[in-house]
Amino acid sequence: MADIHPKTPIPSPLTSTSLPSSPIPEQQGHGLRLTGWDPESEEQLDAWFRGLTDPDFGRWNTPLKIVRDRADARESLRSKAAGAAEGRNASFRITDAASGTTLGHIGVNDIDHVLSVARVGYWVLPEARGGGVATRALAVAARWALTDLGLHRLELGHALGHEASCRIAERCGFRYEGTLRGAMFEQGRQDAFRDVHLHARIASDPEPELDPGPGLS
Repeated sequence: MADIHPKTPIPSPLTSTSLPSSPIPEQQGHGLRLTGWDPESEEQLDAWFRGLTDPDFGRWNTPLKIVRDRADARESLRSKAAGAAEGRNASFRITDAASGTTLGHIGVNDIDHVLSVARVGYWVLPEARGGGVATRALAVAARWALTDLGLHRLELGHALGHEASCRIAERCGFRYEGTLRGAMFEQGRQDAFRDVHLHARIASDPEPELDPGPGLS
């Protein structure tokens, strides 16, 4: 294998020294506002807890630490906030731009400024599904990650069979690149694995135009 010479690290704008009061810069677009989560807000904690304990989330995702109660949820949310303050991830609360209602979550995770890559993941609360929230939030977060954050590549992986995530990825310009064998936990288990569809978008890819018509996931 040839030697790989990584790019010069890109300074992270997420450090607490550059943005002491809010390590994640708020983003807006497509009728949404993406803002940081507040682990001490009971209302936001409730949304986080409901999102991570929703049966549909559990069908397609098995976190390293499974959230079973509100104490677990607060610890999880505080961990996300700590990661954002250190520049390791950007965890956005998806809200309606007009009402401020929490709709879901989208994260730019495992940010690597040496290889200029990160991974994106998201979920939408049950009552907010069917209105294109995931697609619109991914478009906004990807634009930020590939421009303001300065990343070269953004990856999106989902469990094989999760057709909705496939459609969302493709609508947002994340090309299908292949199937990763045994790359994520099976549903509700950490001793068995399942295959993953890998999608990715790079900074030089054209900005996709979202279809505003029916069927937007």
